[in-house]
Amino acid sequence: MNIVRKMATVVRRLTLTNPDGWANPGSTSHANEPVTETSALALSAVWACVNLLSGTIASLPLMVYRTAPDGTRTVAKDHPLFRVLHDSPNADQTAADFWEYEVAGVELQGNAFARVARSGGRVVALHPVKPELVTVDRLPSGVLRYRWTEDGRAYEVLQDGMLHVRGFGGAPLGGMSTLAFGRHAFGLAMATDRAAGKTFANGLQPTVGFSFAGWLTKEQRAVAEQKMADKYLGAMNAGRPVILEGGTKIEPISIKPEDAQMLQSRSFSVEEICRFFGVPPHMIGHTEKTTSWGTGLEQQTLGFQKFTLRRRLKRIEQAIEKQLLSPQDRAAGITVEFNIEGLLRGDSAARAAFYNAGLNNGWLMINEVRALENLPPVEGGDVPRMQMQNVPISQAGAAPQENAP
Repeated sequence: MNIVRKMATVVRRLTLTNPDGWANPGSTSHANEPVTETSALALSAVWACVNLLSGTIASLPLMVYRTAPDGTRTVAKDHPLFRVLHDSPNADQTAADFWEYEVAGVELQGNAFARVARSGGRVVALHPVKPELVTVDRLPSGVLRYRWTEDGRAYEVLQDGMLHVRGFGGAPLGGMSTLAFGRHAFGLAMATDRAAGKTFANGLQPTVGFSFAGWLTKEQRAVAEQKMADKYLGAMNAGRPVILEGGTKIEPISIKPEDAQMLQSRSFSVEEICRFFGVPPHMIGHTEKTTSWGTGLEQQTLGFQKFTLRRRLKRIEQAIEKQLLSPQDRAAGITVEFNIEGLLRGDSAARAAFYNAGLNNGWLMINEVRALENLPPVEGGDVPRMQMQNVPISQAGAAPQENAP
C-alpha cells in the first residue's frame, strides 16, 4: 500500500506544469537553449504540429445531442450550451478561434482553461485563460481552486467556475506539459537552427586556408584577419575574388556542413518533435524516409485520425460533459460530441462511399444525407431503405409476393 501511495505521489508531481521548479517551461535544455512557448513555436516543426492538431480539431463541429428514451438521438439546438459550444463561446471569439486556442494550450502546456460564466445556473459564455498563468491546488474540502493574475486583476474561482481540459497524464491538478518534458528535443532543434544560421552568416564553413611564406608578426596577423573578415566574411561576400601577395598560398580545407552532421541533425529534430505530438512527419511536409505511395500515406493519415485525434477529442468531450452539464441535463440524455464526419468534407470519394453504405443498408435516410450536404429535404426522403437483391437461389426470378415480410 505504501508503494502504491508513493507511486501516486510521483505521478501527481510529474503532471504539474511547474513541479517544484523542475522541468519548468523556460528552463534551460541540454543544448543550453531556454525553451518557452514562443521559442518552441519558432521551430517550424512545432508550429506545424500544433497548427495541424488545433486547426483540425477546431474545424470539427462540436454538437450537443439529446437522446430520447427509445434511443433516438437528435441535435439539441434548443439547449443553451449548443450556441456556446457550436457557434460563439464569448463575445470576442468564434467557436473555431476558441477551440484552436484551447487545443494549442493542451498541446504545449498540457492544460486548457476557460472561465465559465453562468446566468440562472446555465452556461452562457466561456472565456479562455492562458495556461501558464493558472495555479491549481486542492482545498481541504477537496474542491479544486484555480488562481491567476491577468491584466492587473487577480482571479480565484473554484472548479465549478472553470472548464479544465487536461492533456496527457490527466491528473486532477493538470496534465503533463509538452514544453517541459520535450525541452531537450526542442532545445537541440533550436541549437541546430542557431548553428545553421551562424554558418550562413559567416559564409558557410571555411573551405580554404591562407598559407604565408613565413611567420607573421602579431600586428600582421591582426591586419590579415581583419582585412579577410571585412572583405570576405558573410554570405553576401561569397564568391568575391581573392588577391594574394607576398608568397601567400591557398590551401583547401575539406570541411562541409555534412561533416558536422548538421543536415542530419535537423532532420532528426523534426522526427523527434513529431513523436512528441503524435503527428506523422509527412503531414507537416517532412517526407524524408516516408513512402510516397498513396495507399501508404492514406494509412498513415487514418492512423493519425484513430490514434492521435480520437483521444484528444474524447478528452474535450468528457471534460465538457463532466464540468458543464447539470445532473438534469444528464438525466435528459444530453451529450456532447464532435462530428468527426466533418473530416470527410474534403474527400468527395470517401464521403460518397460513406453515404452510399448508409443509404443501401438502411442506417441513413435521403433527407439526412441532404442535410449533411446543406441541401433541402425532399418528399419521401425520411423513409429508410434497404436493398433486397440477396434472396435465396430457389426464389431467383420468382415474382415478389404481395404480403412478403
